[in-house]
Amino acid sequence: MKTIGMIGIGMMGHGIATNITRHGHPMVLLDHPGNQPLDSLLAAGAATAASPAALARAVEVVILCVTGTPEVEDVLFRPDGVIAGLRPGAVVIDCSTAIPSSTERIAAAVAEAGGRFLDAPMTRTPKEAAEGRLNLIVGGDRALFDECRPLLACFAENIVYAGPAGSGHRLKLLHNYVSLGFSAVLAEAAACAGRSGVDPAVLVEVLAKGGGDGVILNRLRPYIESQDNSGFRFSIANALKDMGYYTTMAQELCAASATAEAVRDTYERASHSERAQPTVPELITILGGPAGKTH
Repeated sequence: MKTIGMIGIGMMGHGIATNITRHGHPMVLLDHPGNQPLDSLLAAGAATAASPAALARAVEVVILCVTGTPEVEDVLFRPDGVIAGLRPGAVVIDCSTAIPSSTERIAAAVAEAGGRFLDAPMTRTPKEAAEGRLNLIVGGDRALFDECRPLLACFAENIVYAGPAGSGHRLKLLHNYVSLGFSAVLAEAAACAGRSGVDPAVLVEVLAKGGGDGVILNRLRPYIESQDNSGFRFSIANALKDMGYYTTMAQELCAASATAEAVRDTYERASHSERAQPTVPELITILGGPAGKTH
């Protein structure tokens, strides 16, 4: 069993690491103040490393699950970063959400350092991460994808090969734009319905039996009906980040992005809400404020 290094033991990364250890892989975790509690992972035999370079020297595969492009670039390229300690032939798998043009540069840098690279961004939520049922969209060399698939299957239910390096991140941003765009539209409609006195249960029933049915309605339904956001714990801050990455990608490709810019602006204004670390379902309440404003 290959030794796996994990950098980024947050809400998603903790589930990934837990499921990898359950499948018998030795684990090394980067010690970082932003980690979720490591007690259960350490009890399962995981070790810790003080720097990304030290972690890379100890493992055959490094999995990154950090916030976004700046964090990925920092953890790879800083003086004590992954590149500095990468073993010949080692694999770097980036499960973060990132800007594809940066991903392509990173893949080249990893190859120059003697390593191999896959971008494998995730969809679904921390609940599925804990259950080992994430979706992965993977970019990189096809033979490397085939080699790493058994490892990816330790924590993912659906694994799609997207194409060369960067393709996974492109498809992830396309996916998140659609998902977050639907969420923003539904939140705005639900906020308008609330201001007009429409019964939330009736709104949901009408949408569910018509053109509004789907995954996003099911995710937001508990909040529309009873202010329960526990099933969709994706923060507005992360939504804004992802929409910013999407519009950056669209601009680099000279692709149409007027609707995406409007969605990004909705999340940007909502990010100034007085609520502490609001999640996407809370966008409904934020948009339904006294004058329909977010700040």
